[in-house]
Amino acid sequence: MLIGGPGSGSVTKLANQVIVNNTIAVVSEAFVLATKAGADSEKVYQAIRGGLAGSAVLDAKIPMIIERNFKPGGPIRINHKDIKNVVNTAHSIDVPIPYTAQLYEILQTLKIHGHMEDDHGGIVQYFEELANVEVKKLS
Repeated sequence: MLIGGPGSGSVTKLANQVIVNNTIAVVSEAFVLATKAGADSEKVYQAIRGGLAGSAVLDAKIPMIIERNFKPGGPIRINHKDIKNVVNTAHSIDVPIPYTAQLYEILQTLKIHGHMEDDHGGIVQYFEELANVEVKKLS
């Protein structure tokens, strides 16, 4: 499929990374909230996955997060590089990207804390640290 002129394929990849990684971050934030409030994360997942909040990202990442499986499918290291490219590209063409700029700082924090080889589902660890809670399967 031809997307556009030269560079359009690369920008499409960056757009995909914006959507996927910001979705993982928002899902992580929501599940940390639910967990800290005392909800069973597996039941929260089952309750919302069939509704409007359901998504391929939710279905791919929440089971991994609940199982504490951060073996890389898409390592944070690659996503960190891609989101840095998003920020640089957006700034070079005067496009503000406030959510993605914040996401880049989240990924940078995970880098500092040694999580670069974790799957990008490991973004949840940033929010868990802030809230002092861990999203996981209940015994």
